[in-house]
Amino acid sequence: MLNLGSNFLERLGNQATNGFVRESRTNPGGGGASEAIDNSPRYRTWGELYGITSSTGPQVDYVGDKRRTMGGVAGFGARVMPGVNIGFSVDQSRTTVDVPLALQSAQLDLTQFGFNASVDKGPWTWAIALIHGFGNVSSGRDTGFGFASAWYGAQLDGGLTELDYYWTKDQSRIVPKVALEYMHASTGAFQETGGFDPLTVSGATMDRTRVLVGAEIGHYFILDHQEILDLSAYGKFVDNVSQQFSSVLVSLGPQSISVTGIGESQYGADAGASASLSITNTARLYFNYDGKFRSNLTSHQGTLGLEMKF
Repeated sequence: MLNLGSNFLERLGNQATNGFVRESRTNPGGGGASEAIDNSPRYRTWGELYGITSSTGPQVDYVGDKRRTMGGVAGFGARVMPGVNIGFSVDQSRTTVDVPLALQSAQLDLTQFGFNASVDKGPWTWAIALIHGFGNVSSGRDTGFGFASAWYGAQLDGGLTELDYYWTKDQSRIVPKVALEYMHASTGAFQETGGFDPLTVSGATMDRTRVLVGAEIGHYFILDHQEILDLSAYGKFVDNVSQQFSSVLVSLGPQSISVTGIGESQYGADAGASASLSITNTARLYFNYDGKFRSNLTSHQGTLGLEMKF
């Protein structure tokens, strides 16, 4: 749950701070044209399709899981004044969770709303992103004498702030980045039905604060018909400075036990790459890869997007 929110939050941040997107804001002509800033608002809209695969390794009493997510994003953005940009987007996804060693599975349908804003000042860019999400979870557990099923709700909220420094030489760039991210998520209590010995489980809350430090490198090429091909890659060091999980009470008849949720390792790395093709000054196709690497979790995401300006 937290990671789905973080993925959307960080993609919103990337919409505001990606080096090529930033250059197109301050250099609307593109492709080496002289820098110019349009005093009138400039609008853009984008759509994305994405898929995520992730796996969590065994931890303490948890046997690990595998997750698959498919989703789509629609967004709208505007330059409200020179150097100031805002955007709004909606993310709809479905995640399936498989815990084969525990004979359990679940499905999460999640809707997220996001807002981002950025301010460009010389080589500096400051950006923020905020999200709110809600969803429904359905779970099933093989008890050996039928399946025990449950349905419950989930919510999440998050925020990210990022500061970048944009350094360029000819058609290449290096963009150091530092960001602070906060996520909060909660799940409702539920009562299983069916199967043998159905369980009653209390609600849970999760909070995480992390710092991300890294850099993006990129280079663009001007093709024969003035299309612009941009290639970039990034790497970030991740420090989960705080992770807090509430205790969950699991009851079977008169007997109860208390368990605590699992989190990421404190330290890890994010890495990714992007290929972007500007067909015209107003149309751009792009593909992004984003990977997350922790000692107990690995995640891979691919995103295909189309951006239009008007």
